[in-house]
Amino acid sequence: MKDAQKKYFLEILEKYRKKKANSKEIKFLETYYDMFEENEDLINEENEGNYLHLKENIKTAIDKKISSPNTNGKEIKILWFKYAAVAAALLMVLFASLHFFNTNKENNLAEMDHHINPGGNNATLILSGGEKIVLNNASQGEIARQSGISITKTANGQIVYAITSKTSDKPLKNTIITPKGGQYKVILPDGTEVALNAASTLTYPTSFQGGERRVELKGEAYFEVTKNAAMPFRVQSTGQTVEVLGTHFNINAYDDESIIRTTLLEGSVKITSAIASSIISPGQQALISKTGKGTILTKEINPEKEIAWKDGMFSFENDDIKSVMRSISRWYNVNVSYKGNLPDIDFTGEIFRTAKLSEVFKILELNGIQFEVEGKNIIVSYNQEAVKTINPKNHKPTDY
Repeated sequence: MKDAQKKYFLEILEKYRKKKANSKEIKFLETYYDMFEENEDLINEENEGNYLHLKENIKTAIDKKISSPNTNGKEIKILWFKYAAVAAALLMVLFASLHFFNTNKENNLAEMDHHINPGGNNATLILSGGEKIVLNNASQGEIARQSGISITKTANGQIVYAITSKTSDKPLKNTIITPKGGQYKVILPDGTEVALNAASTLTYPTSFQGGERRVELKGEAYFEVTKNAAMPFRVQSTGQTVEVLGTHFNINAYDDESIIRTTLLEGSVKITSAIASSIISPGQQALISKTGKGTILTKEINPEKEIAWKDGMFSFENDDIKSVMRSISRWYNVNVSYKGNLPDIDFTGEIFRTAKLSEVFKILELNGIQFEVEGKNIIVSYNQEAVKTINPKNHKPTDY
């Protein structure tokens, strides 16, 4: 268990001891106690001793913390992850342990953690003249000047554009590219903040002039647009244009996804395709199929799920294995291929994006998904016999 996860868990226990825990926090503790009873199919004669030992250790640790005195007398302030996110992280560790106990074969997935790491701040800025600046290698402070614009890298790793002098020159175009295994934040000249997910490209002018603020996106980005009613902000992606005056929204427009998804969190946006247009409200998502003619569908969704990536989480909700693996491929910079027939299994849950890839795979293995690792090439297959061994009664996929 990572230190941050442990800290949040202990803070919940402290609130419980003081009888200040809310219903979600109490539910979390109950889930932590009861998770083994709810998954008896994971227990067999071979691993029963390990199961009982692990369960007893958990119970003892919780009881000890609840009964221990508050030594510093200070109120603990909690900075919350979602309950589901914390619970998923704990379940991930414990399910992975049980799965390890349940197999005699040597698990070599941990070996790949030496050469496959989670992504991080990593991007390249391409200036209008073609000069490339690798941002994760660039020093803090000003990294470039262009036509009255200063480009600065901040201490927390953002790129900020600031107007230093007025100019009549035509705005230049810059491009920021995140590779697989990369992410980055940029503050545009009008103050609009953009967070780029892995394997994404954003092209934009060094200053906004005329009647609009237009940028081009490939991949995924979250926008917090500065309000300016006189100059609409437009995001051009393959197959659609999103127009806003000032709002918060997310666009997922990866080339390897069959649907372009635009999710609104605040304000309103107008989505325009080749044949239609639609205005969506907060909590709604517009979908455009790349194989269709430009029809726009709208549905109510959980917007927090769509932007979990920018807060350091994978969030899946009834996603199939190929959709899950596309997200994993982009973040861990691996190549994925498939062998044999894959089952129609939906995955739901949240995992920290800081997790080792081996930990992520151990969760998926609980549903019979198997992985062969050859360098950075991952071959995915399905083993129904493994599902019968782990969950012989009902053969249902395991949520995490």
